[in-house]
Amino acid sequence: MKPLLGISLKVLSALVFTMMSATLKTLMARYPVGEVVFFRSAFALLPLLAWLAWQGDLINAVRTDNVRGHFLRGLIGTSGMYLGFAALSYLPLHDSIAIGYASPLIVVILAALLLKEKVRAYRWSAVGIGFVGVLIMLSPYLKVETFTGSLSGGPTLGALCALLGAFCSAGAMIQVRRLTATEKTGAIVFYFFILASALSLCTIVLGWRMPDAYDMALFVVGGILGGIGQILLTQSYRFADTSIIAPFEYTTMIWALLFGWMVFGDLPTGTMLTGATIVAGTGLFIVWREHQLGLMRAHELKAASPKPGG
Repeated sequence: MKPLLGISLKVLSALVFTMMSATLKTLMARYPVGEVVFFRSAFALLPLLAWLAWQGDLINAVRTDNVRGHFLRGLIGTSGMYLGFAALSYLPLHDSIAIGYASPLIVVILAALLLKEKVRAYRWSAVGIGFVGVLIMLSPYLKVETFTGSLSGGPTLGALCALLGAFCSAGAMIQVRRLTATEKTGAIVFYFFILASALSLCTIVLGWRMPDAYDMALFVVGGILGGIGQILLTQSYRFADTSIIAPFEYTTMIWALLFGWMVFGDLPTGTMLTGATIVAGTGLFIVWREHQLGLMRAHELKAASPKPGG
């Protein structure tokens, strides 16, 4: 294990994913979401296939006997990507990313319901406090207009899309956990990009716009950044345990604040920063708690194992 290298790759992947989001956000006003999802997924295959070929085992890396499992992961993940990009079109970059921090909290709930994992009071308490933070982040977007009685338009839709996207992201994580029992990492990522490209291509019937050379270059850059980010993320878990790597997901907020200010001139509100801090704090607590439980289980197994000559 090389924890420092793993952490470095995770932080770098967070930077690359944020650069991808910022790049594609510049296109959201001119192109439908389905078209953005298609180019992001299709061009992400380029670095992925190059990486798998470089490893020298391209055919075996994408071999699978679980097409149904990959399709389910692709359907959930593509829905989450679609909702995430829809949120980007309505919200500042940092707000969209911050609301997405609800995903690890939702994973705890889904793991208990679907995977029958045992979740103790500490983690349930953290999830409850975390959702208070989510409500704080959502509160500016859920104000009801006094005279019309309606919610405040596009930003509200964006906030709801970001929250629904977090649910889809959590569902995709659960499905990936199931797939990792029998499938290689290369196959999981490859089939996701293939299915995301195919599913988003179906939206062409709703009307796409032919990109000019400059916008096509941005689509290519955004897709390649997405593929590189996925490779860096995958590699980070080879060099350090999940409990060490996971907290550094929250470095995306640093990059989102930086790019949001430099590229779009957006600055976060105090309400958003307060909610994001609460959610990130509870997420970090859940990771720490998982690490402690892992150490306890390892100690119990060691104590229960038969001693030589016993």
